Amino acid sequence: MSSLRDHLAPTDTFARRHQGDSAADRAAMLALLGYASLDALTDDAVPAAIRRGALTLPAAMGESEALAELRDIASDNRVFRSFIGLGYHDTFTPPVIQRNILENPGWYTAYTPYQAEISQGRLEALLNFQTLITELTGLEIANASMLDEGTAAAEAMMMCHRLKEGDAAEHRTFFVSAQCHPQTIDIVKTRAKPLGIDVVVGDHRTFAVDASCFGVLVQYPDTTGSIHDFSAFFTAAHAAGAFTIVAADLLALTLLRAPGEFGADVAVGSAQRFGVPLGFGGPHAGFLATRDAFKRQMPGRLVGVSKDAQGDPAMRLALGTREQHIRRDKATSNICTAQVLLGVMASMYAVYHGPNGLRRIARRVKLLTELLAAGLRVAGAKVNAEPVFDTLTVSGVSAARVHAAAEAKKVNLRRIDEYTVGIALDETATLAEITLLLSFFSESAAAAFDTQLATLNAQLADFSPSFARTSDFLQHAVFNRHHTEHEMLRYIKRLEAKDLSLCHSMISLGSCTMKLNATSEMFPVSWPEFGNLHPFAPATQTRGYQKLFRDLETWLAEITGFAAISLQPNAGSQGEYAGLLVIRAYHESRHEGHRNICLIPTSAHGTNPASAAMCGFKVVPVACDANGNIDLADLRAKAVAHAAELAALMVTYPSTHGVFETGIKEICALVHQHGGQVYMDGANMNAQVGLTSPGHIGADVCHLNLHKTFCIPHGGGGPGMGPIGVAAHLAPFLPGHPVVPTRPGSQSSDLKSQIGAVSAAPYGSASILVISWMYIRMMGPDGLTEATKVAILNANYVARRLESFFPVLYRGNAGLIAHECIVDFRAWKKHGVEVEDAAKRLMDYGYHAPTMSFPVPGTLMIEPTESEAKSELDRFCDAMISIHGEMQAVVSGESDKLNNPLKHAPHTARVVCGAEWNRPYSRETAAFPDRFTRASKFWPSVGRVDNVYGDRNLVCSCVGMEAYAEAK
Repeated sequence: MSSLRDHLAPTDTFARRHQGDSAADRAAMLALLGYASLDALTDDAVPAAIRRGALTLPAAMGESEALAELRDIASDNRVFRSFIGLGYHDTFTPPVIQRNILENPGWYTAYTPYQAEISQGRLEALLNFQTLITELTGLEIANASMLDEGTAAAEAMMMCHRLKEGDAAEHRTFFVSAQCHPQTIDIVKTRAKPLGIDVVVGDHRTFAVDASCFGVLVQYPDTTGSIHDFSAFFTAAHAAGAFTIVAADLLALTLLRAPGEFGADVAVGSAQRFGVPLGFGGPHAGFLATRDAFKRQMPGRLVGVSKDAQGDPAMRLALGTREQHIRRDKATSNICTAQVLLGVMASMYAVYHGPNGLRRIARRVKLLTELLAAGLRVAGAKVNAEPVFDTLTVSGVSAARVHAAAEAKKVNLRRIDEYTVGIALDETATLAEITLLLSFFSESAAAAFDTQLATLNAQLADFSPSFARTSDFLQHAVFNRHHTEHEMLRYIKRLEAKDLSLCHSMISLGSCTMKLNATSEMFPVSWPEFGNLHPFAPATQTRGYQKLFRDLETWLAEITGFAAISLQPNAGSQGEYAGLLVIRAYHESRHEGHRNICLIPTSAHGTNPASAAMCGFKVVPVACDANGNIDLADLRAKAVAHAAELAALMVTYPSTHGVFETGIKEICALVHQHGGQVYMDGANMNAQVGLTSPGHIGADVCHLNLHKTFCIPHGGGGPGMGPIGVAAHLAPFLPGHPVVPTRPGSQSSDLKSQIGAVSAAPYGSASILVISWMYIRMMGPDGLTEATKVAILNANYVARRLESFFPVLYRGNAGLIAHECIVDFRAWKKHGVEVEDAAKRLMDYGYHAPTMSFPVPGTLMIEPTESEAKSELDRFCDAMISIHGEMQAVVSGESDKLNNPLKHAPHTARVVCGAEWNRPYSRETAAFPDRFTRASKFWPSVGRVDNVYGDRNLVCSCVGMEAYAEAK
């Protein structure tokens, strides 16, 4: 009998919304598996030896109550007007883009576009992004976004180093201009150290490039606002055999000579000021552009144009052989998460404004900067002698007095030294703000500004011929067609309609954990108290964020069983890299820097060996046994053989094969016995929360994919967050930051041991941390634990329903799996049916394929998560079983081996409704293979894409797409 208190409980509790099943459905699923309760199933599935006690976290809150508490936290953030700059600027996010992309689950819940046929919308938007970057930088090819400007610069350095691989021993020096942004310099140093690269920071005007230098990096405009002519410096660098890299401001490039036009080999930067909110540092889309000759060494993802089965233009991710999934420790980078959603926003900003609109915005910013400079000179201050775009360094003033006056008016300026102040303007600046800024330096100069304004003219917005841009950009139709909101809205919606997302159906990708991204979790991302803060705002203005960070660090430490958390890594790949750097720093602190062997199971994610290589480790593979577990004998032999040099073991738990390995504690102890540390990949943390933890198991460090287990959406391939948790002995080595201390309570002696910045902002993509805060706060300890149990239940239910049709590889205790299962298609290959045929056919049923051919070629890895209801699981299983019937028809000869629904999948509306139909199966079988598709149909927009053709005929910009379509 329920009590009065039960009747008075909040009605908007969240766990029941997050988890998909009614009590009756759950009981039916358990009955199929032969269990009377969820706890009984969990006890059999999860080894008793690794079980932990209950989580100690705040009790669950209802949705409205949690939002109210977060509102209180947000109110402790003071949103000042920031003119700090340093690569971060206020911007106007066009409302049509904010509402229809940033706040639209049709865009933010989609997965990385590996299945191109149901990702054409995002791929087109990213093709636009690549075009925007190549045309503004004056280079031939750009990737589809990077994590931020600082990491893009570090990736560019590593790319140039690889290009010198044949004689790398003679080329160990990398020059960085002292006038680059400080966070960029620090990240470059962090990346360079484990690779033995010597970073020289200095003045490009006096640095002599010699044969030992493989690359140089400069900022344009530089961090003080000054614009330099790098032509002579780049000529000298090229003569010495060095590559040239420019960290550029995209908006400035609409007026300034493009880097590719004065000798740059690579251009990097951030697209943040193209309509993406500050967000206290992110998420933002970085970029990297380079020359076509270097495309196979370029890091990150690349969208290219190919053709589909009907010969029509179709986009897909190109040159995948560069990436970590294939090349592993030889990959061009470990980037598994880009910043797709933000790259899409930036590209749409350019589409909305077009080239003329972008020039107008830039000219206005430049003109306001010149007006401010003129007023400051009247006030007796000194400003940049060189040309400027939007940033001034003001010297010869009392900085303390200026900052005090600014703070009184809720304005932030850049703090440089006691006599120097920095001011960076942006597209939101006004004439009234120019007057206000002048008043901080001289009331009389401010009072005279209106009179002075009348004496100036618009030509101040023009650069001198030696700096001015003369080349056109963004002349393609897409950037000149959608300048009214109506047209923009329709364009966004046309692209959205081409992409399958969680709005349509379950996306059951193993190791990717595509669960509910609840609306109540997403709301706060757009609150100005979180979205409008500069990442380098004074700590007195960011107390709300500091409270949020403390909460998350405390909660995640409890969940992981670790002593300390760093929230800085802004992707899972960055978390892997940071965790390994922490291990490396720990060994060095013990005078064991020679430890450089990293043991990695052969089943590991490709990012694991790629991250290890980035940290200067030598990868030694460890075999797996027939059950998918780490081969203990092989591990023991290799740990003994490399005991003197053993640095770490990277292990995923549950295993990449979807099994709770019973020997995991023994594995950790074995590595520790031989002097190594255990790095746990947090990709499968969704099967651990509340039941066990990395710290309890014996790991020393673990990264967490907040965009998986803790509900930050995938955003079409980014944003992501990858914080790391560490045991107490590794806590002193967590990442630092050169601008904002990330551990202000630590002693200075402790701070010296930090590894340096791994992301441009001190807390990574801080604005999306509110999503995970809301998730944990609303679920509470019991809800989080039950979610893990339900994830295990759902996975085992799907495995049981499918096992009669597709063998389920790898099982643990009692024949159970963890939170994902691998189903085997390899036996069908001899009949001419490939696993890809099944993956593409699933699109006709309205589904995104599970993870294909990883970790075992010829298989699908399925992870249903706890958020899917039994009805959706059954619909997916029914689709798989129906596809099995189509496969069986090929084997029996009932269907032709080449002319069947599998080989022709996916079927587009154009094909199904076309005048000709010469196939032995019906149009209805092609397009409406089940009851659900007849009631609600998602149409793939292109037929099966020819990846090989696209790589052999590489086209990576929308101008190529248009030419391709016209030729067709």
